[in-house]
Amino acid sequence: MGVRLHSGAVAEVIIEFPPVNALPAEGWHTLARALGTAAADPRTRAVVLAADGRGFCAGVDIKEMQRTEGHEALLAANRGCAAAFAAVYECPVPVIAAVHGFCLGGGVGLAGNADLVIASDDAVFGLPEVDRGALGAATHLARLVPHQLMRTMVYTCRTVPARDLVRFGTVLEVVPDRGLRAAARRVAAEIAAKDPVVIRAAKASLNGIDPMDVKRSYRFEQGFTFELNLNGAGDRARQRFVEGR
Repeated sequence: MGVRLHSGAVAEVIIEFPPVNALPAEGWHTLARALGTAAADPRTRAVVLAADGRGFCAGVDIKEMQRTEGHEALLAANRGCAAAFAAVYECPVPVIAAVHGFCLGGGVGLAGNADLVIASDDAVFGLPEVDRGALGAATHLARLVPHQLMRTMVYTCRTVPARDLVRFGTVLEVVPDRGLRAAARRVAAEIAAKDPVVIRAAKASLNGIDPMDVKRSYRFEQGFTFELNLNGAGDRARQRFVEGR
């Protein structure tokens, strides 16, 4: 359980936090460190980010927040998410997200910052943040779906299937779940076969011309989450979720 790193030319970072891969605050930092370790290895030419279990990622562990006094768990989770999302984006080699089942909340932050996304045929993407009394990762959802759909998904908390993202060109392909990891490794191997110096330069250049500063944009969103917690709306929404209401 936790985060596993398999090193090599195609490194694999695997998330496993049963039952639904809702990461505790420290889990996000563990994920960021694993990605950093992979990035620091000169042998690494591409990274596959995947998960074991029922889905790719259900976001933060809300129950951890509700059983912790004060705001420390919330602050730790927000810092952890920011660190993990940045580790994906700033990885000096391409990151391929292999998404299965649900990709929600913080999962969208990871997938949206990846260079490529391959999904299983049961994968869905969504931001339930409004129902949880929080905001965030619309920055990353905007990299996966058109603007008006992003707004609809934020306001309604609806999910969108991976097959729709293929139409938008933001998911490379949809494959059966049993072939997901192999499909991600196949694309990663294609990239790893290129000149690594050129690929790293390509990643740096593409980040340099990105029209959105994803770190600053996400931090702006987080500010509203803090505001919702100060006025009590965040805690009320999280408690409704914990109580199943």
